[in-house]
Amino acid sequence: MLPVTRPRAVSRLLSLPVAASGFTMLAAACGTAYGGGSSSGSGGVYGGGPSSAGAAASASVAVATSGLGKILTDGQGRTLYLFTKDKGSASSCTGSCTGVWPAFTASGAAQAESGAAASLLGTSTNSGLPAQITYNGHPLYYYVGDNKPGDTNGQNLDQFGGSWYVLSASGMQVGQ
Repeated sequence: MLPVTRPRAVSRLLSLPVAASGFTMLAAACGTAYGGGSSSGSGGVYGGGPSSAGAAASASVAVATSGLGKILTDGQGRTLYLFTKDKGSASSCTGSCTGVWPAFTASGAAQAESGAAASLLGTSTNSGLPAQITYNGHPLYYYVGDNKPGDTNGQNLDQFGGSWYVLSASGMQVGQ
């Protein structure tokens, strides 16, 4: 039997380090991990997050205990953030910002779960996109650097012209 030979370009492609493929998978996950706010689903960075193919029919907001105290999360325990650049309930996170700070969205009404106040829930619409969930008037976001429920890696980051903070049960930013 003759030995199998590959074209040089294929051999180089196949010899790329595993880290490169991990980066590709991470980049792909970042683009799809946070498109909605359902408390069920598959895929995403957290292993159960919604897909960017469309917003979840409903979203839930809860309060969980973290190293920063009691903070706002989605129904799966994923940390939610506010952006200080936002004016009122209108999002100022556009373009490349949305790849790092995906909006927490739903096509239906948001539901308050353990510790969250239903009276503080609302939505904000952004030209043709699914409704973004708001809490105490703040549009809510995920941070792609959070790898599992309970992570708060986006806390007090200064990015895209403003600062990012987790929210307390009363809907106020936690920290400076």
